[in-house]
Amino acid sequence: MKTKELKTPDAWLKTAATLSEALPYMRQFADETFVIKYGGHAMGDGTLSRQFAEDIVLLKQVGINPVVVHGGGPQIGKMLERLKIQSSFIDGLRVTDSATVEIVEMVLSGSINKAIVSEINAAGGVAIGISGKDGQLIEARKLRRTTADPDSNIEKILDLGFVGEPVSINPVILQEFAESNIIPVIAPIGFGPNGETFNINADTAAGAIAAALGAAKLIILTDVSGVLNKSGELISELTISEAKKLMKDKTISGGMIPKIETCMHALENDVEAAHILDGRLAHVILLETFTKYGAGTMIYSGN
Repeated sequence: MKTKELKTPDAWLKTAATLSEALPYMRQFADETFVIKYGGHAMGDGTLSRQFAEDIVLLKQVGINPVVVHGGGPQIGKMLERLKIQSSFIDGLRVTDSATVEIVEMVLSGSINKAIVSEINAAGGVAIGISGKDGQLIEARKLRRTTADPDSNIEKILDLGFVGEPVSINPVILQEFAESNIIPVIAPIGFGPNGETFNINADTAAGAIAAALGAAKLIILTDVSGVLNKSGELISELTISEAKKLMKDKTISGGMIPKIETCMHALENDVEAAHILDGRLAHVILLETFTKYGAGTMIYSGN
């Protein structure tokens, strides 16, 4: 004999109200594409990673087309340490020589990618893992950074090795997935003109893919609640022009700058809205997508 725990009438009504609130958003975003950058603490926490997978499957189930692009910096660092390969960083980017890029590709396209695919499949979805080299998805070039000598103010080119930036996105394979029940999970590895392998920042890769697909949303999961003002309070909405002012007066600084720049690039290329969300918050993607007040910071083009 089976028994089940009965909820109180108030609990059932709360559940019904939540579903009712979500309905107009389900209609609004049916057949739209969301590109979701998955990384940070959410990837390392078993409960959060399971909830993330459930959220992605739910998006697909209600007719939204989720495209997952993932990072993996901490996991790469651990593997390099295990293999006694030293690495360094410049402006937050890992200097990637020929030995390092092999490990980066192995970790990103291998263990991390397949772990995410397995979580989504276990939650009832049909996920397939690919890298930017598959289907010639991400063509890349060597990323060049410069720095000014503090004494002479002469600019010096920094060599980051096989760190790349997207040149073009071939969306054909992703469009094929969108017309099926398949959820793509993408490792941010690109290919160069001479067959080189490039390590690409996951935020940058997600932004480029969102732009190429004309996505309704670019969602970047981070380890902070969103963009904060000088008092440490969350800014729920920003236009591009407002974001530029906040960068200029250094309200937006450090690691948030490249995320905002990625969002602005996507918005300037037909992405409807970009969101910076706290990946440590349970079901944060659903809160943003299907509730009136959303979560985190939304950035949009403005007038």
